[in-house]
Amino acid sequence: MSFGISRNCCLVCVLACATVIAGCGRKKIAAAAPVPGARPAPPIGAAERGLASWYGHPYHGRPAADGEIYDMEKLVAAHRTLPFQTVVRVRNLSNDKTVDVRIVDRGPFVQGRIIDLSHAAAKEIDLLGPGVAQVEITIMRTPAVPEPALFAVQIGAFREKKNADRAEQNMIAAYGAAKAVLRVGDPPVWRILAGRENTQDAAEALAKRIRAEQHEPQAFVVRLDP
Repeated sequence: MSFGISRNCCLVCVLACATVIAGCGRKKIAAAAPVPGARPAPPIGAAERGLASWYGHPYHGRPAADGEIYDMEKLVAAHRTLPFQTVVRVRNLSNDKTVDVRIVDRGPFVQGRIIDLSHAAAKEIDLLGPGVAQVEITIMRTPAVPEPALFAVQIGAFREKKNADRAEQNMIAAYGAAKAVLRVGDPPVWRILAGRENTQDAAEALAKRIRAEQHEPQAFVVRLDP
């Protein structure tokens, strides 16, 4: 009789341990929660067409948006939304010349333009003379670790800080979030960025609202960087 009781106790213990082990096993293989604000890197081969321009002085020798010093004689470029360190191939549609550039900066902040090239990159595709040309950009390489992604809508740029402050407060009142970002130059300007969206699609929807509600036809989506 005593042997039977002991055996039952052992069976209970074994079953309990099995349950705990099974539970631990399930925890180990559970998928990790996504990082808030993270967005998958754009796919290799994704392409975009639009206007390209180039920039040099007074930005040469100053920090780019990713923190490194902008060197206009390196093959680098500025893009509004692509992650830093993305490598894109830029093809001049007027002459079929190409150049590969690394994204280190933000811009161009002009409606209709999709990329700002360094002096060296513009020279490679004969863009220096015209200054602006229709191009196709194709993603060749993306960063190994995608950076957190947040997007906003640029509604304007102001030389006077008081005007920028007024626009910033108006955007906060209307859309809940806005910030002024100083663009160093000659003269310096304050860019007003409205909203704080986790996806580019959401930011595009916000841009559409702002263009309609605020009568800002030049509003466009930009990436918010730390």
